[in-house]
Amino acid sequence: MIKKSKRDMAYEIDVDVSTLYNWRKHKPNLYRIVMLGFKFDELLEKQKKDYEELLHMEQQIQEEISKFNKD
Repeated sequence: MIKKSKRDMAYEIDVDVSTLYNWRKHKPNLYRIVMLGFKFDELLEKQKKDYEELLHMEQQIQEEISKFNKD
């Protein structure tokens, strides 16, 4: 997964990039919360991909087991 730039983050929440820098300097708690939100989204997306990969692996294993049981 590609890490988002500050420009991408600003665009996503519909603010100017300079707003993010101002929040970081003058409103550090707000900035921290916004960054944690982006981190949460990133981790959630990773978990979804991992889950889909596990489902695919499970399917492959079940197929191999069914082949083995037919013999």
